[in-house]
Amino acid sequence: MWRRPRTALWTAAGAVTLGFLVALEFAARHYGLPGPITNQVREVVYAPKSGGLLYAALALMTVVLTWRERFVAVGTAIGIDVAFLVVRWAADAGTNGGHPFGNGALWVILGGAVVAVTRRTGRERVLLLKGVGLALLLVAGRKTGDTWLFITSKTRLTVLDQYVATADHALGDPSWLAGRIVTATGPVGFNFLDFVYGNLAVAAVVAALYQLRHVAAERRFPRHHLVRTFLVIGLVGPAFYMIFPVVGPLFAYGTGTEHWAAVSLWAPDMPPSEPWAVADLWPRTPPPVDTPHPMPFDGITPRNCMPSLHTAWATAIFIHSRKGPRVLRFAGTFWLVATLAATLGFGYHYGADLLAGVVFTLTIEAALRSFDRGWDRSGIRLAVYGATVFAALLLSYRFLPLTMAQYPWVAGPLLVLATASVVYGYVRTTALWEPRTAPARRPEPQPELI
Repeated sequence: MWRRPRTALWTAAGAVTLGFLVALEFAARHYGLPGPITNQVREVVYAPKSGGLLYAALALMTVVLTWRERFVAVGTAIGIDVAFLVVRWAADAGTNGGHPFGNGALWVILGGAVVAVTRRTGRERVLLLKGVGLALLLVAGRKTGDTWLFITSKTRLTVLDQYVATADHALGDPSWLAGRIVTATGPVGFNFLDFVYGNLAVAAVVAALYQLRHVAAERRFPRHHLVRTFLVIGLVGPAFYMIFPVVGPLFAYGTGTEHWAAVSLWAPDMPPSEPWAVADLWPRTPPPVDTPHPMPFDGITPRNCMPSLHTAWATAIFIHSRKGPRVLRFAGTFWLVATLAATLGFGYHYGADLLAGVVFTLTIEAALRSFDRGWDRSGIRLAVYGATVFAALLLSYRFLPLTMAQYPWVAGPLLVLATASVVYGYVRTTALWEPRTAPARRPEPQPELI
């Protein structure tokens, strides 16, 4: 009785996801660019945007394979990539800004689907198709996110940075402080954090592979794992970019990516955004406390700040690494701290964005875990509370920023306490969900026979 509703629910979720991808495809084409489906199909032949992501997706698929099948799959992917390199070299065809590798990984993933349909039956077919679906969803999530960001820049012509910057006075303008610290570290500090920031997906895959390490032996996936949370964050989060469009202090109060061009080894190629900024203030001078207004901005810079999804993803990695070995727990903590430092220090986010990102992740985690448990009362209460605090944060940023800036010693602690209350609620509730092992009973002393 339980499996049928779950099957129907996942079928409905798959249909909704497919419809969402089709809608994004049409929306992107309306603005003259290919959408996520077209971009994914193109990478079967053309140089992929991220070869590393495709190999990470392949690694996720291999959790359902035996060790021998894994070696065959990876070897086949590398062989196909070598063949593509030879053909491109012979045809004098460039990569057009893409990576020279990754096509082989995508071919093997798609080949896994063909093998599942033609060579597997029953539970083995379902297991392999789940592995293929997990890999393709990871890649589709990246394509969907890119399309979302493009749409935000084309449809949200005004941004609300002045509101968030004003509210951020209650937190002590942390982005300005962190920006000065990162600037003082020079090229070494910046590029180190930039490497960590850019490889967040790699850290997630490592944590996920540890969680899914027993899939091949047990022939089933665990009920809850990191990839589920990652995908839901990436699917739901950008919707709030449309509701609360913000570009970040580096762009709204600075010179854009030009600020880091002199020290960055991987500076993104973006047009200057300084003509649209309020003033060139970041990170030297915090903006003055004044009545905020919506401000027009260019049609290129993504409105991808509220909430901070990098913070959300790093928080998810931290949560899911807690049950791993010491090295994994250390890595999860390191990636969270380094990601928070980068998001603030690079000027990509305000402090208010980070608080919203933490609450957003804990709410999604609570909802997913509650669903697995059958929506018990504690899970519903935690998810509703997290959603309420998240909504309260966004509403306060939008309608009370000037009051918050004028009374920072009240508003700042309240923002932190609201976030901490969700953290405490999550830790307390999930601790009650963990199975408890009863202590071994000590044998009672027996009377000796004389």
